[in-house]
Amino acid sequence: MSTVATPIRSLPTLRKLGSTVDCNLDAHAVSKEWFLGFADAMGSRNYMAVASLLVEDAFWRDMLALTWDFHTYEGRNAIHQFVADQLPKFKPSAFRIRNDLTRLHVPYEDIVCIQAFFNFETTVGYASGIFRLVPLADGSWKAHTLFTNLEDLRGFPEKIGALRDHEPYHGKWIESREREREFLDEEPGVVIIGGGQNGLTVAARLKAFGINALVVERNKRIGDSWRNRYATLCVHDPVWFDHLPYMPFPSFWPVYPPAAKLGDWLETYAHSLELNVWTSSEVVSVEPGTQGKKWSVKVIRSDRRERIFQVNHVVFALGFGSGLPNLPNIPCQTEFKGHILHASQHKQATEFIGKKVVVIGACTSAHGICADYADHGIDVTMVQRSSTCVTSAREGIPRLTGGLYLECGLPTDIADRINASFPNFLLKLVHQRVMTDLAEADRDTLDGLRRVGFKLNMGDDDSGPVQLIWKRGGGYYFDIGASQKIIDGKIKLKSNGSIARFIPNGLLFEDGSTLDAEVVIFATGYADGRAAYLRLLPGSLHDAVQPLWGLNDEGELYSVAREIGGRGPQAAKVAGLWAMLGNLAICRFHSKHVALQIKAYEEGIFGERY
Repeated sequence: MSTVATPIRSLPTLRKLGSTVDCNLDAHAVSKEWFLGFADAMGSRNYMAVASLLVEDAFWRDMLALTWDFHTYEGRNAIHQFVADQLPKFKPSAFRIRNDLTRLHVPYEDIVCIQAFFNFETTVGYASGIFRLVPLADGSWKAHTLFTNLEDLRGFPEKIGALRDHEPYHGKWIESREREREFLDEEPGVVIIGGGQNGLTVAARLKAFGINALVVERNKRIGDSWRNRYATLCVHDPVWFDHLPYMPFPSFWPVYPPAAKLGDWLETYAHSLELNVWTSSEVVSVEPGTQGKKWSVKVIRSDRRERIFQVNHVVFALGFGSGLPNLPNIPCQTEFKGHILHASQHKQATEFIGKKVVVIGACTSAHGICADYADHGIDVTMVQRSSTCVTSAREGIPRLTGGLYLECGLPTDIADRINASFPNFLLKLVHQRVMTDLAEADRDTLDGLRRVGFKLNMGDDDSGPVQLIWKRGGGYYFDIGASQKIIDGKIKLKSNGSIARFIPNGLLFEDGSTLDAEVVIFATGYADGRAAYLRLLPGSLHDAVQPLWGLNDEGELYSVAREIGGRGPQAAKVAGLWAMLGNLAICRFHSKHVALQIKAYEEGIFGERY
């Protein structure tokens, strides 16, 4: 696969295209005409004809359907090369447009497109797609974005709906379930390390494909990864954005569920879906297998019993930073007479009533923790070391997700596919416009923060929080109330001067100023998540582990929902080791991608990553 020059990125505005749109346009007729040509060109493998249906700076994003990987191709030339290389391997056919999901989309007055869904088949599976057509000066319409996504494997469907188990299990279920959970009669097909939302959703997806997985969770209960965080924590995404596969949240749940409530739901989820979870247990090593399987996984249970499993697949579902705190090396900590904590150790503000508390950091966790102390009347100061991207949750989340996830919005599976169909580098251009609108919508709050000295930014190149999430998983705050507390002085702020060192009664700054403190909390995020992976793997494999998070040169996340060797030169050494991390929405969508790949490997139909 050779490198093709990338076109200069810009939004497909009517001015750029030199076109206008008739308000009486028949979007269904236009999309059908284009799609017939596309289906014919794809089916006959006429690569030039496929390329001719696209604008020069088009995007094509593929998730497993035609590459067995996640790729985004930019520009007609790169797309031509991609289809020329891959269509002979996958032989796409049976193209069908979804007339019920075709619509004219006008996000801005100067941007107009026709969005449509379609389905097709390949040699290995069933796939879906989305295209967006833009109008040209000559009156024709061509595709600006294409998205293709593997949905199911040919001959190996999910065992759901009509394919569910029809056996009655008269009087046998309790004993059968216990033997299954303890793996007394068979070994697991997959070991999943971590029983949070990522581990559980992957286990659920694998179960639907007939693969028995063991989830190993070090906490006493499923959901403790949420329960054990600070008591006032709530999920910052609205509940309709966060549904889990096969079992959505109840319709009467609050918009922002408390963390403990979510923890209980995860426990219910695992119980109801009959997932096999060993709590109070820990994976202590993952080494190359010795009995015809790829990996040997040693598990120690709460009673110190050991069990070694031989499996072909291990899924690391350890969360952002794998729970390992990132602690800045500020000198003279031993001189400090008070308490030093990381945000992960903070439980509730009432532990320090009457104390002076300083929180170092100014992003999501810092705001939540400071608000907790302020609500309990405790003297708390936020130390802001660098600027933060702040938007209100009420305005920001629906606008940044294009209104896809709403109380009475689209079905979640449809919204997920539309959301994924926007390549991240194109989404950055869209969000630059959205952030201009958000700056106006949130003007009062942002102006108030500036007045008290809070340092703001609008994200990388003014593209907002989503690109910050993809690049480093931090640097932003979706405001759910803490910003007003800063404006009102209930949360004090120090945003000038760098910290020089600890002193016995607080902090000394490089400008000579000091800040009294009896408790200092580092809300400074988590370490590189690879550290926890490397602790479990032999040293000979460490160099093969690729970055887990951040965007590659195509705008795709490095390792999420794929093997941790990625496209690195030593990928074969860690084949069968998978990474799954992200929020509830990410794990809902991408957990199926993990399961599809593992099932394809196990059935011998997985091809070559492109």
